[in-house]
Amino acid sequence: MRPQIFERPRTPEAVQRAVLAARQRGLIIKAVGAGHSFTGIAVAPGVLLDLSDMSGIVSVDRERSYVTLLAGTRLHQVPALLAPYGLAMENLGDIDRQSISGAISTGTHGTGAGFGGIATQVVGVTVITAAGEFRRIDEDHDPHLLGAFALGLGALGILVEVTLRCVPAFVMHELDRPEPLEEVLDGVLDRITNVDHFEFYWFPHTDIALTKTTTRLPESAKRKPLPPVGKWIDETLLSNGLYRVVCGAASAVPAIAPGFNRLAVRLTGDREYTDRSFKVLTQSRTVRFREMEYALPAEHVPAAFRAVQALIAERGWRITFPVEVRFAAADDLWLSTAHGRATGYIAVHRYWREDPTEYFTAVEAIMRTFGGRPHWGKMHTRDAASLREAYPRFDDFITLRDEVDPDRRFRNRHLDRILGA
Repeated sequence: MRPQIFERPRTPEAVQRAVLAARQRGLIIKAVGAGHSFTGIAVAPGVLLDLSDMSGIVSVDRERSYVTLLAGTRLHQVPALLAPYGLAMENLGDIDRQSISGAISTGTHGTGAGFGGIATQVVGVTVITAAGEFRRIDEDHDPHLLGAFALGLGALGILVEVTLRCVPAFVMHELDRPEPLEEVLDGVLDRITNVDHFEFYWFPHTDIALTKTTTRLPESAKRKPLPPVGKWIDETLLSNGLYRVVCGAASAVPAIAPGFNRLAVRLTGDREYTDRSFKVLTQSRTVRFREMEYALPAEHVPAAFRAVQALIAERGWRITFPVEVRFAAADDLWLSTAHGRATGYIAVHRYWREDPTEYFTAVEAIMRTFGGRPHWGKMHTRDAASLREAYPRFDDFITLRDEVDPDRRFRNRHLDRILGA
């Protein structure tokens, strides 16, 4: 679906003018950040605002380490913006191409049982409402609504500024190593409570988990980054270049997938280094794929994972992309996938040239039996009726939406499905 009008505002005031104009013409208006979501959450049938030109720092509260950014600022730009102030974001996901507004609005998260998703770092937002007014939500202005606006799916208004609670800059030590999958599953719930950050990947058709254990260190700690040549071989040549070729070949000849996966486990996943936090937390991924991710109560992760493992074996599928497992702390954001419970995430992927429908549908059925909630920016088939059962504050969010956007100025087909028309 193509928008009738496309604009690239450079200031919050320009966003306000666009909303007022759309309101006058009776058009739906949506904002898009980096377009990183796998869903149609930012599709605009009327007016589409690309916020790419709204980037950079608005203000810094040095005493409280609060930093206000324009909503279109990309996550990969943030470290350089924070560096002069000796600050960093508390946690990041493994991809940093998203805009800050898009990342928080869809519930982007990293890993670490003691850390929440990116939206939990938000202490204030400024939005343009459906009436075309500026509205500030923070500890001094309607603080009881921050849990809704910080992760609002683009349904409550257009974010123009985001204020983050930052932390002193730090470095991280990462140990990547292959381990027996069954041992990892048996001990993962204890393990995540004893380390800062833990995640693992499993290539189907193997019995090995590629684990990542990361420890936070003060900025003064000695850094031992990956050698440039070794990093290029790991991340550019093997993880992206060669992997892209094999995925393309396996989409035509699925039988090669098990052999490649066993080779991938032998060639990757064994390294140790210490570097600045953002260089450890994020990585480059250039192979195109489709993804579905479900959030479960953390204690259900081993059983749900084993069910996916058995499913792949029973169906005889040949899957080249790994299954990814991460963890996050409980939070109180209204529509957070980690709302009210310590959470584990299981993500499944397929190469973009392969139809993911059968695989994703079967995995989704498993996740639902374990009380799973789908990632808002990734593929799923849930609708408002089923999501209402999964979120204790779903109806509170809908009531707020009715108040702030009664004419559904910020709706689209995707939001109609997941929130109701």
